[in-house]
Amino acid sequence: MTTSSRRSHLMHWAALAAALMLPAGTALAQDGYPNKPVRLVVQYQAGGSADALARLVGEGLSKRLGQPVLVENRSGAGGIIGTDYVAKSAPDGYTLLLTVPGPITVNLVLYKKLPYDPRTDLRMVSDVARSRTVLTVHPSVPAKNFKELIEVIRKEPGKYAMGSWGPGTQPHQAQVFMDKTYGLQTMHVAYKGEAPMTTDLMSGVIQMTIGSVTTLQPYIAAGKLRALAMAGPNRSKMLPDVTTFAEQGYKDGIYMVTAPTSIMAPAKTPDAIVERLSRDIAAVVRQPEVTKRIEEMGAEPIGNTPAEATAAYKTFLPISMELTRATGVTLD
Repeated sequence: MTTSSRRSHLMHWAALAAALMLPAGTALAQDGYPNKPVRLVVQYQAGGSADALARLVGEGLSKRLGQPVLVENRSGAGGIIGTDYVAKSAPDGYTLLLTVPGPITVNLVLYKKLPYDPRTDLRMVSDVARSRTVLTVHPSVPAKNFKELIEVIRKEPGKYAMGSWGPGTQPHQAQVFMDKTYGLQTMHVAYKGEAPMTTDLMSGVIQMTIGSVTTLQPYIAAGKLRALAMAGPNRSKMLPDVTTFAEQGYKDGIYMVTAPTSIMAPAKTPDAIVERLSRDIAAVVRQPEVTKRIEEMGAEPIGNTPAEATAAYKTFLPISMELTRATGVTLD
């Protein structure tokens, strides 16, 4: 081997060794990811809590990726449309899903046939935040707590309607559970997101809902709505004076469950891309200004790893499915 050939050979192996020692993010950058905008799909209309969280995280993620992160609202069918779109998208890291729990948990029970299976068609990237929900009524409803609400509804069967952001979602489950457990007669009104539901709640078209603190807190603070009970094991920092269902003596599982809003990717998305996105999402969520804004939304920041998010999902899934079966709610 000539001296020049030997030098070329050594330079080749030196370059290869250097490449192997590069951080994952740098290696991905050299491979060209990301080299175009990333779409973050939300299953509900603009204006709701999921949309607000997606835009907050998307803004920070865009700066870290060096590419625009475009929030795309694909609403309808209880989150099926947006979820299915991402599940069937190319597994290249350019189409992600910001999902609330329903489309990846309760839909497995509600629908006989789903066009996707979240357990096999999608993979976890990171849990972004744990949203809190609160039972809220229109000011015309003469009730100051959950027990009083039950009595008010019982006295006038068929008068009161519970709004939800889609069939089978948490408020729909609660409405069915309340009717079966307390012998009530209420109506369920489904919307394509929290924003239109909240508009009708404030105008009195519907009288009550269990909705996100993120969406409802400003109207509660302004006196346009009244909060009666907080779901979950503890009070919310955004509504510290609102007692939990448990504090009021109602400890059924339907009132205790909280679950995260997560970012997912198509199942075959490469590990390197998923890990890169997870690190960047966690870094965004932990920025003091982002943490503060998430907490101001009434949510609790998370920003965990794919493995941690997957483990949490596997733990929560059977609980959520059992709660859904217990309500008897099914959809075609």
